Amino acid sequence: MPMDDPQNTLADLNRAVEARGYRLTPARRAILQALVSCRGHLTADDLVEIVHHDAPQIGRMTVYRTLELLCELGLMRPVYQGTGAAHFILLDRGHHHHLVCSRCQSVIEFDECFVGELTEVIGQRFGYEMQGHILEFFGVCPDCLTEALPDGR
Repeated sequence: MPMDDPQNTLADLNRAVEARGYRLTPARRAILQALVSCRGHLTADDLVEIVHHDAPQIGRMTVYRTLELLCELGLMRPVYQGTGAAHFILLDRGHHHHLVCSRCQSVIEFDECFVGELTEVIGQRFGYEMQGHILEFFGVCPDCLTEALPDGR
C-alpha cells in the first residue's frame, strides 16, 4: 500500500478488510478514511475526535473495536513514542520505519527497507511466518545538533 496515494491506500485497506471476511460498514469506512487522511499516526482518542467531528453517530467503542480489528488483521500496529498513549500506524507494504529525535521527539518516516533479509533470518530462527515489521531509529536531529553547538554551527 504505497502511502503516496491516499486513494490507493484507502482502496487497499477496504479490500484487505473485505478479503478477510469482514463487512465494510459505513462506520468502518469513515474510520479508515480518517486513518488514511492522517497517515495513521493517531492515538485512539485522536481518532475518536476526528471521526466524531465528521460522523457524530459513530461511537467511541466502534472506533476502538475497529482499531483492534485492524491490528488483528495486521494492517496497523500500536507504537509508543514516549507519550504514554499508543499511536496507531498503518503498515505500508507490511512495514513502517521512523527516525525519532531523542531531544525534540520529532519523527521522520522513511520508506527504504534494508531489513528484508534480516526479517527472513529472524523468522526462520524462531519458526515464525513473518507478516511485517516496525523499525525505529533514535538519535539527535540536525536542528537539535545545531542548537547544541556553542558557536551555532
